[in-house]
Amino acid sequence: MTHTDTATAPVGTERGAARTTGEQAVERALDAVPQWRGRRARYTPIYGGLQNENWRVDVDDEDVSFFLKVPGAGSETFIDRGNSHVAAERAGALGISPRIVHFDPSTGVEIIEFLDGYRACTNGDMKRPEIASEIIGLYRAFGSAEALPSTKTIIDMIEEHRTQAADLGVRLPSFWPTLLREYRAARSALTASGLDIVPCHNDPMPGNFLIAEGRPMRLVDFEFSSNNERAYELAVMATEFFYDDRRFTECVEEFYGTAEWSTLARVQVCSFLADVKWGLWGCVNAQLNDGWDYDYHKYGVWKLRRAQTKMTDPRWGGWLGAL
Repeated sequence: MTHTDTATAPVGTERGAARTTGEQAVERALDAVPQWRGRRARYTPIYGGLQNENWRVDVDDEDVSFFLKVPGAGSETFIDRGNSHVAAERAGALGISPRIVHFDPSTGVEIIEFLDGYRACTNGDMKRPEIASEIIGLYRAFGSAEALPSTKTIIDMIEEHRTQAADLGVRLPSFWPTLLREYRAARSALTASGLDIVPCHNDPMPGNFLIAEGRPMRLVDFEFSSNNERAYELAVMATEFFYDDRRFTECVEEFYGTAEWSTLARVQVCSFLADVKWGLWGCVNAQLNDGWDYDYHKYGVWKLRRAQTKMTDPRWGGWLGAL
């Protein structure tokens, strides 16, 4: 999660009064911003991020507040900070993301403009057709941007996580061998069809979409962005929000302008790959750091189980064949 409604934000901690390690990290980040050195500031934690520590910052004589993100320990295993910064800059230039104020490539600390009056979406918001339409509009816009520095397809992501899992000795569920067999079949079919590579955000967590009444939605948090298969961008969104077949088809038609069988099949196969990817990601994260207050292993196994459900759908063979 990123932003919250500023009307409820507490006063925060005065700069120079840091007590916790998190507050000390914030003050180091503030000291690294040349135009803010020596200026009075307050910072307030924003809760909800899975890997990073997020803060609202208010600096004297600034007309707006700021959002500061301090990367969590171990997150560099998955995230190319330089690429995510370029992606955020390009999204900002398109007018679909907040303005970047400061980025430190050595630490990954990023500071962006805080959007007053906006709030992060919830899972409930994602059931609203107009919200899905706005997200699709953002994805279509970002997909039209210049290519990003990093190309990492959904196949690359899964292969990376498989290697990480093997190197770390990660415990995978008993049904993994069957899932691996179908993943290989999906990989072969998708690769043989030719990948449609465009800039993709790749992370439809509700908190990455900011909304405000009467104002356009904004997209944030480009840590997992890369040049990727276009169908994956829509697939991971539709999968994450449990869209039924009707809603799934409506989204495909809105995203592509058509919902013909081969297009639907491509998105369905990418939906399966999305759960394989995030399932492995969860299991690997559980091994990397046991200090995070989140059951990543449970999350990962649940995602892998849902991928198993997808491959047992009677249409699975037809989807693969249509690619």
